[in-house]
Amino acid sequence: QVQLIESGGGLVQAGGSLRLSCAASIGTFSRYVMGWFRQAPGKEREFVAAINWSGGNTNYAASVKGRFTISRTNAQNTVYLQMSSLKPEDTAIYYCAADRAVVPRTKSDEYDFWGQGTQVTVSS
Repeated sequence: QVQLIESGGGLVQAGGSLRLSCAASIGTFSRYVMGWFRQAPGKEREFVAAINWSGGNTNYAASVKGRFTISRTNAQNTVYLQMSSLKPEDTAIYYCAADRAVVPRTKSDEYDFWGQGTQVTVSS
C-alpha cells in the first residue's frame, strides 16, 4: 500500500520560511520522480516543483523559482520542499506526489500517487 505523508506546514509571516517533508511508503522510492503541488481556495491544483530520482534534475514553477528548493533523501524515503521569502499568495494546501517517470513532470494527471496535503498559510 502506497502512502505519502506530508508534514511541516503551518502559519508563517510574509518573508519567512518553512520546510515541508513528505515521507513515502512506496516500494523502491528511488524509482519515482517526486513532486510538490499546491491548491489555494477556489483555484485549481498547480505544479510547484519536482525532482528526479537522483536529485540531479529539478523543475520549478516560475512563481517559486529562486525561493523554493526541492530535495530528496532516498535512504530515508523522504522528499523536502524548502520555502523561503514566503508571500501571502503562497498560501495553499501543499501536496506531495509520486510519478513513475524519469524526468520531473509538471502536470498533476501524470502523477500516480498523492498525499493528503499540508496547509501552509502566509500572513501579510
